[in-house]
Amino acid sequence: MKTALLLIAPGFEEIEAVTICDVLRRGNINVTMAGLAGIDVCGAHNITIKTDCLLEEQEHNLFDAIILPGGLGGTENLLASEATTTILKNHAEAGKLVTAICAAPWVLAEAGVLGTCTATIYPGLEDKLPGTCGTASVIVDGKIITAKGPATAMEFGLVILKQLAGEETQKEVGQGLLYFSG
Repeated sequence: MKTALLLIAPGFEEIEAVTICDVLRRGNINVTMAGLAGIDVCGAHNITIKTDCLLEEQEHNLFDAIILPGGLGGTENLLASEATTTILKNHAEAGKLVTAICAAPWVLAEAGVLGTCTATIYPGLEDKLPGTCGTASVIVDGKIITAKGPATAMEFGLVILKQLAGEETQKEVGQGLLYFSG
């Protein structure tokens, strides 16, 4: 079974975290939600999520994918976290998927894992990316996947699912969610 680590920092964008986790779990991906500042983490819109563990407990484990939801507050907290930087670098060096949505691609840039990849980010934050900033809702460049923001969370989750479990699983989950017709 493929695995993913979803980092949950105070101020995270709830739609992104929950949607991505839900999509991946529907595709039988073992998603671990790790809290940056505790087990119970409050999001940008005062919705509290109970995570599976603390981020520091996962610092030395490798997953098939790392996922950073956005939200400006969550992104700022991830930027300030040495554990986040360590986890991102370890996964990038191991050739694992490193993914971020909304403002969170900024964290990938600051951790030095974007390099010259084409990426996307929440509108208005394009200057935070070191390489080419694309205009698509979701961009895959090698093992880096980025997305623009809350409205793209379902597509982002399905793109990650395709990378982890294949096109057939992506199609089945997408059809069940009424995202894909057929």
